[in-house]
This record gives sequence, C-alpha cells and structure tokens, in this order.
Amino acid sequence: MRLKDYIYVLIIAMAISGCSSKKYKNISYLQPTTATTDEPSLNIFSPRKTALKTPVLIFVHGGNWNSGDKKMYGFVGRNFAKKGITTVIVGYTLSPKTDFDGMAKQVAKAVEWTKENISKYNGNPEKIYLTGHSAGGHLIALVGTNTKYLKDKSIIKGIILNDAAGLDMKHYLQEIPPTEKDSYLKTWSNSPEIWKNASPIYFLDKNAPPFMIYTGGTKTYRSIQIANERFLKELHQYQPNVKLNVLNKNHVSMITQYFFPWSNRYDEIINFINSPKL
Repeated sequence: MRLKDYIYVLIIAMAISGCSSKKYKNISYLQPTTATTDEPSLNIFSPRKTALKTPVLIFVHGGNWNSGDKKMYGFVGRNFAKKGITTVIVGYTLSPKTDFDGMAKQVAKAVEWTKENISKYNGNPEKIYLTGHSAGGHLIALVGTNTKYLKDKSIIKGIILNDAAGLDMKHYLQEIPPTEKDSYLKTWSNSPEIWKNASPIYFLDKNAPPFMIYTGGTKTYRSIQIANERFLKELHQYQPNVKLNVLNKNHVSMITQYFFPWSNRYDEIINFINSPKL
C-alpha cells in the first residue's frame, strides 16, 4: 500500500471511530475544585449505540512522570468506545510541580470519581479496569496495590500494564541514584524508604486486582524489562497464571499501536475484561 493510500485508510478509520463514540472533555475529578487552568481533569469516551451500562477502562498516560497530556490519547478512548467500552482518559499534575505521591493521589481520586459518576456516562461502576503506559503503568499499579491511595481495592476489577516503568523503583534507584535530570530528585527524593513506598512490587498481596501485563521485550528499555520480570516473579505468589505478553516493540510503539483500531490489543484487553476472574 502506498503511503498516501495508507494515510487515507487511517483517516477513514479514525472518522468512523469518532462517529461511534461521544466525548466529554475536561471534567474535573478533584473535590473541592480549585477552578484553575492547571487543575487536572479527565476526558470520557462513551459508546453511542448501546442501551446497556458498559465496562469502564481508565487510561493513564506515560511521559517519564514529567511530560505528557491526556489530550494526546483520544485515539485510545475513541477506539475502545467504538468496541463497547466506556473509556476515561486521566490527566494529572506532572513533576516538578508534584512528586509520584501527588500523582498517585490524583489518579486514585480519578478512580473514585469514576466509581461515583460513570453511570451518568453509560458506564458500569461495578466493572472498572485500569490501564497505563510507561509512567502511567507505574501509577495505576501503585494505586491498585497500595491501600494508602485506594482503601477499597475491590473497586478495580483488573489492571492492564503496558510496558510499565517504575514497578520496582527502589531496585532501579539504588543502582542509578536520582539527580536533577528529568526532575527525578523532585519525583522520587533521595530516600530509599520513599523509593520503596513508590514501588508497586512491595504492595502485592492476595487482594491485588487481576493483572494483564504487556512488555516490549528486548526492544524496550532494559530497566523496564528487569522491573517487569521482578514484578511478575513477586506477583506469581498470588496470581501464578499471569504471563508476560512480549510484543517485541520499542517503548513508544507500545502505545502508538493503539492508534490503529484493528490492533489485536483491543480484542485481547476486551477478552480480559469480559473473562471470569479468579
């Protein structure tokens, strides 16, 4: 297929996808609202043609904890909504304006807001799932395992990690201590105890939500490979059947693949959402 033909097909696919969903944008999920332009908010993509309450997928973007914007990920919301999933795209405050703890608290608030309000947007509050790429994967894993952020973990029915970073920040930062580069000192501090508190691997237990894990294999960052392998080994104490879904894609491609509505990831994740959980 020639490049211009490929682009044409892609534009048509996006247009069809957009017509199949309704977007609600820039909804504040923090209470009380500060009513400032810097306040984080979320976007919701709801399927247009359904009379039933649909499962809900909350997506948290990556960006090394210091970059990224929810508005860049409308394609995730549109494509899942087209396939019958009400999708929430969460924005959150980035470093150096806050640290990982502030980000996790905001993501937890977004989950709680979704639980209380998503039925207004045709979502089922009893079927809430989380997914995130890179730093977003870290944040959803931390919120989904550490009761400091979400006291009732049963709100979350499953977690899909997409080349998640930061699953064992203590291990990583002990080998490569944080510096001012990428605002890491602000994000993580220089305290090993805080690094441990930042690491989802230390909060896994029998009550953790079911996990589905994707990695880019040898094509992604070595630190992500190592952390996911360590995380999976610990997770196997409680969820022995979880496997790494290795896709052999680089870190960026692990999220850009969702640009295409025909990506196999959509059906795989929807099957995970619809499957019985142990």
